[in-house]
Amino acid sequence: MLGGVETRSVSPVFVGRDEELGALHDALARAAAGEPQALLVGGEAGVGKTRLLEEFTGAAARRDVVVALGGCVEIGADGLPFAPFSTALRALRRQLPEELAEAAAGQEEELARLLPELGEARRGPRDDEEGMARLFELTARLLERIAARRTVVLALEDLHWADASTRHLLAYLLRTLRSGRLVVVATYRSDDIHRRHPLRPLLAELDRLRTVRRIELGRFNRSEVERQIAGILAADPDPAQVDDIFARSDGNAFFVEELAVAAQDGCCTGLTDSLRDLLLVRVEALPETAQRVVRTVAEGGSTVEYRLLEAVASLTEDDLIEALRAAVGANILLATPDGDGYRFRHSLVREAVSDDLLPGERSRLNRHYAEALEADPTLVPADQRATRLASYWYHAHDAAKALPAVLDAAVEARRRHAHSEQLRLLERAMELWDLAPDDVRAALRPVDHAEVYPPCGCDPATTPLRYLDLMAEAAVAGRLCGERDRALKITKRALRLLEEDPDPLRAAWFWVQRSRLVQNTGRGDGWKELATAQELVRGLPPSEVHAEVLAMVAGWSMLHEPGPDAFSAAERAVEYARMVGARDIELNARLTLGGLLVDAGDIDTGLAEIYEVKEQAAALGEAYVRGRLHVNLPSHLEGIGRSREAVEVLREGLEITRKLGLTDSEAWVWGNLGESLYSLGRWDEAAEAGLQSERVGQSAKPRAFRATIHAHLALARGDLAEAGRQLAAARAYLGTHDTMPQHELRLEHVTIGIAAGEGRLTDARAALTTALTRGFPPGTQRYGWPLLLAAATAEADALGLPAAEPGRAETLKRIRDTAKTLAANVPVWQAYACWVRAELLRAEGRGTPDAWAEAVTALEALDRPYDLARVRYRLAESLLARGGDEDARERAAELLRLAGAVADHLGARPLADSVALLARRARLTLTRAPEPAAIDPGESLGLTNRERDVLRLVAIGRSNRQIAEELFISPKTASVHVSNILAKLGVAGRGEAAAVAHRLRLFPAEAPPVQAAG
Repeated sequence: MLGGVETRSVSPVFVGRDEELGALHDALARAAAGEPQALLVGGEAGVGKTRLLEEFTGAAARRDVVVALGGCVEIGADGLPFAPFSTALRALRRQLPEELAEAAAGQEEELARLLPELGEARRGPRDDEEGMARLFELTARLLERIAARRTVVLALEDLHWADASTRHLLAYLLRTLRSGRLVVVATYRSDDIHRRHPLRPLLAELDRLRTVRRIELGRFNRSEVERQIAGILAADPDPAQVDDIFARSDGNAFFVEELAVAAQDGCCTGLTDSLRDLLLVRVEALPETAQRVVRTVAEGGSTVEYRLLEAVASLTEDDLIEALRAAVGANILLATPDGDGYRFRHSLVREAVSDDLLPGERSRLNRHYAEALEADPTLVPADQRATRLASYWYHAHDAAKALPAVLDAAVEARRRHAHSEQLRLLERAMELWDLAPDDVRAALRPVDHAEVYPPCGCDPATTPLRYLDLMAEAAVAGRLCGERDRALKITKRALRLLEEDPDPLRAAWFWVQRSRLVQNTGRGDGWKELATAQELVRGLPPSEVHAEVLAMVAGWSMLHEPGPDAFSAAERAVEYARMVGARDIELNARLTLGGLLVDAGDIDTGLAEIYEVKEQAAALGEAYVRGRLHVNLPSHLEGIGRSREAVEVLREGLEITRKLGLTDSEAWVWGNLGESLYSLGRWDEAAEAGLQSERVGQSAKPRAFRATIHAHLALARGDLAEAGRQLAAARAYLGTHDTMPQHELRLEHVTIGIAAGEGRLTDARAALTTALTRGFPPGTQRYGWPLLLAAATAEADALGLPAAEPGRAETLKRIRDTAKTLAANVPVWQAYACWVRAELLRAEGRGTPDAWAEAVTALEALDRPYDLARVRYRLAESLLARGGDEDARERAAELLRLAGAVADHLGARPLADSVALLARRARLTLTRAPEPAAIDPGESLGLTNRERDVLRLVAIGRSNRQIAEELFISPKTASVHVSNILAKLGVAGRGEAAAVAHRLRLFPAEAPPVQAAG
């Protein structure tokens, strides 16, 4: 925009920084190979961070690397939400329009919160629990897709000014980026990071990530200062002058420049020792008009658009251009890269000029900026308008104008999921509330500024906004951005106000918020608060608040105390939600109701309800319900032994939660997938699913679930020490404030297994007593049966040990009596009931082959190869203990072969060792003589005769209907056989099963066609 600039203060020679620049280029090379890189560049103000970044990005661009630069924007003391990311994404859109459009396809409505040019941001639910996480996940995937084919450098400057949402997004990216040719470089002022600076905890968190590298820029030494001065002066400097400038600047690159130019201009004599005053000397040397423009720019923000400056400066265009020319010529101001505005060459100069403004002068300038922007909103980018107008009016100290502007900015922050900024703005609005005139407050409406509290008997378009509405918005914003202690204080103040002016519905709503906050902060299980809310709405007409309270009570009860009260609350929540048209609450309550029906034994009705919710939530786009459903539905399926069906839903859930950016739900989905894969005998996949759960999720409970899965794996594989470590980790994650039966029973199960494995029967009995004392609420039989089995097995294994005799009879009686109370209404728990009975008989020395044969028969119909191997081992042991003919020995040998094959495949060392030991004692040979014609690999896989018939037809491409017709069975039965075969072969599809059959020569080519069997 301006030419003829003559003052030189930036050295054309890049001085020093060889090691730091080398680190950046090394990261670029690694990224180009497909390994994402992250670097944080810190240093005091003026040390040369920007110059280093410019040198690196310039060199990268010359190598055809795409560079996207974004800076944190400061307006007064306020940061713009997501400003550096929005700027960087705009740069990517300019350079790679087609690639960005392709990468954002299908998610434009969400990503428009960061980049409005993509379209209109989708309006989410009032209380979008995972909205911010969803936006973060979609942003990470967007960058990964863009960087899949092109090397990209994402450079973010001035993190010390970053708003909280920017900090959270950066932390998320650096934790989760796993692929793509991407380098993320961020700079910050290390001297600004005092003990309470909000960036400090983020830096500490990122230091713990091995994928993030920190670079600290130090000051120049004397030799580097001399080279810098020579570059600025374009001549060799006088050694005495170098000594003086080095001493006064202490090697700070920016102060070296300022001192060198001052000396060149003859201004050094008489200068104060204050470097701040040194910065103002060059400003004060400008013409008065230029000084006024510089002061105006200093108060406008990090960058001021030319048209906005023109509207505020009150100068003719010619006078403004001349003033700007003088400021740019003195290297105080610079034109922005897009040529549309101006910024200070260095923020230190801006800070010095701003600090030198008089209080009245500062508020007057802010008023002028606000009036200009109010008169013409197009003067600034649309995504900055609300925040900047609010900041200008606030710093103009005009409460009447500031209050509505601040509330508008809070709404904009909420729509962008910038909840930290929303909270800050709402707290500012509460500060302004009593200062604003009554008529201004009376003109405000909830429909414009508040949405989290449901309208209850009033019209939000005509009812005046209340102070309590602001508190409701602030409480939810605090919860969503992680400022839960602040949110708790807000709810406490709100409830105190409601004691003075009672409003049962509003009070109930705030108690629901406190329940969530109490659970999230580890201060309790939230029931006291929910019970208070329930009591407040009791007897009131149906409303959205009433429906939400009942839905929350039902959801809490399902996890903590399932039973008739939970069922009743869920039914009434559905009824009330339908009456008031709250579809999200209705679907959520129906999901809870379906789960309670399954737990109560009405499985078909419950699953039908859940599957109907699944279809409706997908049609309505209810993200939260869809995420929760893909956690709960497969959990219920696993609970009734339908592990394979659960895996199918979980695979779908992974796709949906990733697409919607529901990271916490995705973590639960991975955890549930690990549990189902463990049941199916796919242990390596189960372990990997557990690790994925921990990588994705940040909250404690999914991590505890992962640790529990790994504890079970370690226990089954004989690594008791690792099982103990994982058990301790799970307990630490769960804490003691919010206990649930599903967690406690799992932990006691593992505790019994470890104690028994280490010969600590007393501790195993103590864990059993703890579990029995807590009891087994409806729906917990899925955890109760395995726990009772572990306890019965421990007692049976200790049979004959003198130390185990005291208390044995009582323990066995308690196990047997408890087993009678547990539901066994599906095949998997009927099988466990048989297994527990067999173990109890073994513990009493009365074990029989018949009892174990019953357990084997029950488990053969299920997809649980490890469980089947264990009972086959016990049946073989019982057959050999009873003695008998050669047929019994051959049968025992075959059972041991099958059990041993599974144990070896899974790495279940204790079971494999037991099989081998029993075979040696019985003098059984588990490996057959080398007779190829007599060896049938299908037997080692556990395939029944009928399953082999079905597999033969699968291998030649028959469909389920064709198999059914050929074998005279129903298509449904054929489908069940195919599912069992896939599980036993450990494959995902029919094609893989056919490949395994051919590879193992299960069906020789000359074999005759299969005939129908009866």
